[in-house]
Amino acid sequence: MAQIFGPAANTIATASLFALAGVPFLLVGVSEISRSPANTKVTVPINQPAPFSHKHHAKELGIDCRFCHTSVEKSASAGIPSTEVCMTCHSQIWTNSPMIEPIRSSWATNTPVEWNLVNRAPDFVYFNHAIHIARGISCNTCHGQVHEMEITWKGQAFHMVWCLECHQNPEKFMTHVSPELNLSPREQVFEVYRKISAGEVLTGAEEKLVSGLPQRVPKDKIHEGVRLVEERKINKSQLKDCYICHR
Repeated sequence: MAQIFGPAANTIATASLFALAGVPFLLVGVSEISRSPANTKVTVPINQPAPFSHKHHAKELGIDCRFCHTSVEKSASAGIPSTEVCMTCHSQIWTNSPMIEPIRSSWATNTPVEWNLVNRAPDFVYFNHAIHIARGISCNTCHGQVHEMEITWKGQAFHMVWCLECHQNPEKFMTHVSPELNLSPREQVFEVYRKISAGEVLTGAEEKLVSGLPQRVPKDKIHEGVRLVEERKINKSQLKDCYICHR
């Protein structure tokens, strides 16, 4: 009777078992690579035509975020600063610095500076900066420690599960609030950066925010988060609607 399996059958069977056993490791490896900074660009500094330091301008000089990002309170886009905004100061100071030659050239030729995008929402995602600012969501929540960045990088990968974590339970993210200041949620966002620049003492929640640590309302204070959700008229059921982000 002829043999059904050839001499290499055992070798093939053994190799097949090893290959099957390796599939889970392969899937985990691919998943890790897809979520690594090499792919997401999180924490990877993005070079620009003119090196811009948020740390110097926002933290050390105390320039309000809204001076450059003029539309962050009123439109979907935060707004990339125009050459005119840069030249408001740099027509008077650092006028001969080689670092800002691209700005001077842009001004002289009336040609926009081609900044390299750090964050870009996919075409199928709608994100509105103004509505988040109006509800008191800090820039640091999504963009990381911008006030400490010499060269700007991406603070979060913006995976859908990350966005849903807040949209499903917004009461857990109503942090860095100082009721005694009697400021609107919008003004609370920028008050933190003013205090940092002025060297004033920060609250515990503010310290956590600016340190880059994950922000959560402590379980024993979740009632305060629930109160703020109601006070800021955040419609939780609406936040879970696919249409909110995918239009």
